[in-house]
Amino acid sequence: MCNVEPEEMHLMEMALPTDISKESPTSEFSSVVTIFDLCWEDILIPQVLSLLSLKELFTFRTCSRSAKRLVEAALERRKEVNLSGNNSTMINLAFSVLSTCCKHLENLHLARCRWLRDELLLPILAENKRLLKVVNLNECPYISPMALQPIIVDCKNLRVLKLSKCQWLTAGAIDALTLHQNNLEEIDISHCPAIGERCLLIFFRKLNKLTILSLANTAITDQVLVMISNCCRLLEHINLVGCTAISDYGIIAISTRCTRLRTLLVLCCPRVTERSLGPLRKRIYIDKTNRSEPSLNINDFYPSDFLIY
Repeated sequence: MCNVEPEEMHLMEMALPTDISKESPTSEFSSVVTIFDLCWEDILIPQVLSLLSLKELFTFRTCSRSAKRLVEAALERRKEVNLSGNNSTMINLAFSVLSTCCKHLENLHLARCRWLRDELLLPILAENKRLLKVVNLNECPYISPMALQPIIVDCKNLRVLKLSKCQWLTAGAIDALTLHQNNLEEIDISHCPAIGERCLLIFFRKLNKLTILSLANTAITDQVLVMISNCCRLLEHINLVGCTAISDYGIIAISTRCTRLRTLLVLCCPRVTERSLGPLRKRIYIDKTNRSEPSLNINDFYPSDFLIY
C-alpha cells in the first residue's frame, strides 16, 4: 500500500485545476483586460475622449504609449480647438502637437494668444484648410499678414473670421479677402487702424450673407454704412463703438434697409443722436442711452456682447 499511495497522490494532483499562483507573470498579465482593449473608433473616442478637455487629453497622453496613441487618434477627429487666452508655459509645444495631429478642425479659437507666431499657425492651417469654418485671431499681435494667406485662399468653407486688434492687418489683406471670401457670415475687424474707406467699400459689396459685423474704433464713414445697408441686407448685429466719423445719416440707412437688425452698438459716436436712434429703440437693442454719456476712453473700450471670444 505504501508503494501505491504516491502514485495515487500524483493522479489526484493532475486532476485538480492548475494553481494560478504557479503561472508565469507574463501569462497572468496577458489575461487582464484594460481600457485600451475596447474599440477605439466606436467607443473610446466618440463616447469617452470626446468629453475630455484639451488639458485632460494631454494629461492622459502622458500615462503610457497606448494612451499617447489613443489621444492622438482622438485629436485627429477633433473638430474644435479653443486656446483663447491661454498663455501658460510651454503652450507652444502643446500647440505643435495639435498642429501635427488635428486634421478635421472646423473651429479654431486662438484669441489673445501672445505666443502665437506664423511658424506655429501655418502648419495647423495647412492641415485643416478644407474644413475650417471659424477662425478667431482676435488680439494676436505677433503674427503677420502671411499667416492669413491660407485662410483667405484655401479655406473655402470659412464663415466666421475675427481679427480684432490685429495691428498688422493691412488693406491688401482685406483686398485679398474680397477676391476669395464671399460667404462670410461674421467678421470682426475692430481696432484695425490701417483699414481705410476705399477697401471697405469694395469689401462689403460682396458680403451679402453677413449677419454679424464689428467695426468698433475704425475710420469708417457714412458712405461705408450706406454700402453695408445696400449689400448686407441680412445683417442682425453691428458694433460701431468709437466710430467718430459716422452720423445719423449712416445709421438711418442701416436701420431702413437692414430689416433684420437686432443689435446696434454706437457708444462713443458723438454725431449719432436721438434723431436716428429714437425710432429704433422699440425694436432694436441700442447700447447708447438718450442721456448724456459718461467720459470714456474709446481706445480702451471694447464692448462686444454678441462677439464672444
